Parts: sequence; C-alpha cells; structure tokens
Amino acid sequence: MGSGAWRRDTFVEYSRSVGRSVSADGTINGNYSAQEMFKSRAIDPVLNPYKVVRECCDSEEHSETVPVILALDVTGSMGCTSVEIAKKLNTVMTKLYQTTKDVEFMIMGIGDLAYDRAPIQASQFESDIRIAEQLDKIYFEAGGGGNGFESYTAAWYFALNHTKLDCHKRGKKGLIITIGDEPLNPYLPKTELTNSVGDNIETDVETSTLYNETVEKFDIYHLAVIDKRSCGERYKDRINESFGKYLGKHLIYVDLKTIIDAIIDIVTNFAKNDSVAFIGNDDTGAETDTEKKGFFKNLISW
Repeated sequence: MGSGAWRRDTFVEYSRSVGRSVSADGTINGNYSAQEMFKSRAIDPVLNPYKVVRECCDSEEHSETVPVILALDVTGSMGCTSVEIAKKLNTVMTKLYQTTKDVEFMIMGIGDLAYDRAPIQASQFESDIRIAEQLDKIYFEAGGGGNGFESYTAAWYFALNHTKLDCHKRGKKGLIITIGDEPLNPYLPKTELTNSVGDNIETDVETSTLYNETVEKFDIYHLAVIDKRSCGERYKDRINESFGKYLGKHLIYVDLKTIIDAIIDIVTNFAKNDSVAFIGNDDTGAETDTEKKGFFKNLISW
C-alpha cells in the first residue's frame, strides 16, 4: 500500500462523484453534519482492526516514507471536528506535498472500548486519493460513555502492535496524532481490546507502560479540541493533567479554525526533522526564542 501521489483535481473529481459541493481549488462547501459526511452505519470491513497489520513500505516512488497515523475521536461530541478535517483534507495534503512527497496517512476512528460497537477502526497507509476514500468509510458511531474519557491510547496500542513500518529499518520514528475533546484514558480494558484486535491480552494495558513502549518508535501528539460544540472546555483541566503528564507540549489546544494548521505544522516539522521532540522541550534546535515560538504561532494557547 501507499503508492501514488495526491492530486487536487483527483480530489475534486472524487468529491463531486460522491455528491459533495466542491470548488475547483478543492474546498468542500456546505454545512454537512457528521452523519451526512460519514455515511457508514457499521464498521466497514476494510477498516476492521481484527488481526490485521497495516504496512508503510518504502518503494522507488516513495523511498523514505513518512508514516502518519491520524486518529479521530468519533464519539458524539466530535462531529464538527471530524467534518472539518474531511472538508479540508485537500488543503492538508496539498500543503504537505509542497515539502514532502513521501508522507503516507493511516486514518483511525477511536471510540470507547467500554461502550462502543466499533471503538477501533484503522485504514491502510495511503498517499493518494485513497486517503479520502478511506476517511469517508469511517463509521461515525457518535457513542462514548459516562466514564469521562475515550480510548485514545488504542491508537498507540495499534500502532505499536499492528503496524509494520520501513522507517523503523532506517532508525526513524512514525508519527501518531490523536484528536479529541476528553481526558486521556488510564488504561485499555483487556477483554474489549482483545475482542477488537484479536490479540491474546492477559491484563489491562496501563497507559504509562504503553506510552513508554510506544514513544520509542513513534512521536505522539494530541490535539485537544476546545470548541463550543465539543466537551473540551468542560474537561480542560483534566485534559491538561492527564495528557500533559506524558506529552508535555505535544499536547496542543485547537479549535475548528486552527486544527488544520496544527496538523500541517506537526507533520511538516516531523518530516523535516525525522522527530519533532524539539517542540516539546527546550532543545528546539531553533536559534532564537522567536523561532521557537513560531512553529505554532497561530494555535490557541491557554
């Protein structure tokens, strides 16, 4: 998987073929709801995470692949955010292709293992219009539960145990970006995780242990959505405490106006530097304080 290149005209043609209003520059117009944008009413077989491995392989066309896992919270309060990402996907890919043509995306849908029917969804790694096609297949379950968090670390677990990345052979990391509006989950329940991915899991997977293992092979970011239509404002203190404990400045607060720029900036800097850990600590590699602050100058700060 992962052959081909992103083209704006292909995205325009595809978007029109599925009945969306789209301008020639690749901007999707209209006020689509999550249920209108994501029409699946059950998990699509191509996104089923059960006993699968997703590969991101180097090739003559993409000789130094940059694997990016973009994991969307698909519970009820995150509809507007997921729609915004789908509408601006061409913007993301077009800007990324200005600096790197080897980026490949795997799209994930993340819910709540304790409550949802399809808490983990995972596409193939792709670099062309198939990114849009697989994003459209996401089942926006709009579930979640009353436990005060979603199963965000399922993206970490899947990345660590169900991907095969050629970048690791070159001593490089992959990139995980989760997006949501609730605090970080303290663990993944073993029974529900086993049922989802098919592994023989003997105990609950604690977040601290999983983080320490995953960060050896992936840079991890979380975009916390603070928007009047999400739960982020209500949970802001708990989000900061739970995610901040592990991610530091790799926890970034966004709203619908800044989320696309955040994704582009993270992936661009990751591709340029192979690891973007400098954004999360004082060892930025920037020569001035102005340069250090410039990476995310347009994002929300709290």
